[in-house]
Amino acid sequence: MLCSMAIMLAVLWFGMLGYRDLVPTDEGRYAEIPREMVASGNWVTPHLDGLKYFEKPPLQYWATAVAYEVFGLGQWQARLWTGLTGFFTILLTGYTGWRVFGARTGLYAAAILASSLYWVAMGHINTLDMGVSAMLGGSLLSFLLAQRDAATPAQSRNWMWSCWAFMALALLSKGLIGPAFPGMTLVLYTLVTRDWGLWKRLRIVTGLLIFLAIGLPWHVLVQLRNPEFFDYYFIYQQFTRFLTPELARPGPWWYFFPILLLAVLPWVGGLFGGLRHAWKQPSGIEAPSANTVVTGRPGFKPNWALLIWTVFIFVFFSASHSKLPSYILPVFPALALMIGNHFAHAKRGALRWQFALYGFISLATAVGLTQLWRAGNAITPGSLYQQYGWWLEITAGLGIVGSALAWRWEKAGRRSAAVLALAICMFLGFTVASQGFQVLGRTASTKDVVAAIRPWLHAGQQFYVVGTYDQTLPFYLRRTVTVVEYQGELHFGITQQPQLWVPTLADFARRWQRDHLPLAFMPAGQLGALRAMHLPLQVIERTPRYVVVAKPGQDYGSAAQAAASRLSAAWNAPPTTQPTGAKP
Repeated sequence: MLCSMAIMLAVLWFGMLGYRDLVPTDEGRYAEIPREMVASGNWVTPHLDGLKYFEKPPLQYWATAVAYEVFGLGQWQARLWTGLTGFFTILLTGYTGWRVFGARTGLYAAAILASSLYWVAMGHINTLDMGVSAMLGGSLLSFLLAQRDAATPAQSRNWMWSCWAFMALALLSKGLIGPAFPGMTLVLYTLVTRDWGLWKRLRIVTGLLIFLAIGLPWHVLVQLRNPEFFDYYFIYQQFTRFLTPELARPGPWWYFFPILLLAVLPWVGGLFGGLRHAWKQPSGIEAPSANTVVTGRPGFKPNWALLIWTVFIFVFFSASHSKLPSYILPVFPALALMIGNHFAHAKRGALRWQFALYGFISLATAVGLTQLWRAGNAITPGSLYQQYGWWLEITAGLGIVGSALAWRWEKAGRRSAAVLALAICMFLGFTVASQGFQVLGRTASTKDVVAAIRPWLHAGQQFYVVGTYDQTLPFYLRRTVTVVEYQGELHFGITQQPQLWVPTLADFARRWQRDHLPLAFMPAGQLGALRAMHLPLQVIERTPRYVVVAKPGQDYGSAAQAAASRLSAAWNAPPTTQPTGAKP
């Protein structure tokens, strides 16, 4: 039965990767950088829109570029690394729970992680956060497996080597937090437990060799090719953004508390119980089998390691001047193990109130969603929010059903059935919610815009992006663009390669006048400024967000002229709520 459930989980997990359009900003950015790697053949120096881009290290870029090489260019390929790492961590979390705490904890921990709102959502969004969370989680879980009291010397050695390798992969995923988080957890753990002998079991010499062999070569190569790399990547990106509010991502000290309560749904009722159980029961329960060679090092406290990991990461990002909701994702494998271990040892019937709590939350959500249409605005009308609301109503309904089943089976003493019932319902529910976001995401993506202007596209033509930079546009165009009077996160690359940028509208106007078959993409509000400059412009596509213009009087081809006639007729028709072709 468990094997069948795992197969169904895998089918749904990976089968949904390509359903939604890519949306700005992260999804477009982390799909485009690997596309440019494949197109240029340069896998050492990352580029975004043809400009040097050193904000993040390359592991996910490489993995996605390999997916493009093997499977072709597409949306599910762009999300494949995120999906693989998220799914892998579910399996490793379950295995670690089984080996360290017992079979029931392993089962519950895997089910909890696979059905947590944040893990399901972030496992299907193309960002770096899932990849680095998987690598960090791999280092933590390998450490627990290496140091458990029942591990043989060979198992301890191999899992510690795995821990070092995962730290190096985390370094290549998102920088210095790769070794910093495991390292600080180790330091704090030994300070709390006074287990100084633990340091003798870390395989430091061979582990460092593994870490350096994996993590060092790219850093050396990219520095040799780009002397400006070290200062920007290590000083600015790794330290300045943490210590200063320069990136304008502030938040109060309690910023992550409500995010955590939402992200851990439907298991919010078990969150504090899991943390309390981890503090009161620091040691694992796995007993060595008769033929196991025990290493003679009793006393390792895996629950305290999990608790310290969670608290340190939470406090670290709470203290940072740069905050984003997804930053706390690395704590979720640890939380799943602590909650799962708490569930495995709670008294019969003790979890009923937690399942009832989530049932109430689901019921209140179902009622509140009837008013979602009020969130509409000029860009995204209320009717689209209400369409998405029906998808969310399915999620809420599954929450009510799952909570009721879990409450009933918990009362009957069938805890595994209760946990799995809620987990299955909410994995399905959150999958519906995340994929249903396509209703809104389609209005933010440029996929439909590019499809509409396809007849106007020609090899070698200039394609300008004026006053903005939509991250999804180059990916769907399958080419880079020329940015006008905008820098944003391209600022560093522009300072290194200013010839690839148009700094002012006046410069753009001169280039537009002399270009052959140019196109320009811009926010809808930008069009008036260009018309005031009396530039020859022909609108070939418009949405509530964006406008695309061509240069009239030039032969873009018969297909383009036919498309222009169709669009002209559509713009004169009554307005609709479709994301493209609607007259604002």
